[in-house]
Amino acid sequence: MDEIAFNDDGLVPAIIQDDESGEVLMLAWMNKESLARTLETGRTWFWSRSRQEYWCKGETSGDRQFVRSAHYDCDGDTLLFKVRQEGRGACHTGEYSCFFRSLDVADADPGTEEE
Repeated sequence: MDEIAFNDDGLVPAIIQDDESGEVLMLAWMNKESLARTLETGRTWFWSRSRQEYWCKGETSGDRQFVRSAHYDCDGDTLLFKVRQEGRGACHTGEYSCFFRSLDVADADPGTEEE
């Protein structure tokens, strides 16, 4: 845990990914305690910035996450958890993933750019 670079608020973003499909399910925040709880229990624990309290994913909704593996990036400032998602999904809206909406992106082909 010493290699994790928590921000000035003592938090680090945690990306949650479906272990089977590779789909990104959600992003939440962890502090040292929620990270420790996650690693100790095998369930995802987060710090709620709005409620200022710990929460274990699925305790009220039943949509639990079971950690299959835990990783951190090259800078140590982002976590990645691959999980088995149980229940209807990860998003509080009822969607399987929190990333169900999309933005329009220009169709740029780098091979045809004018110089």
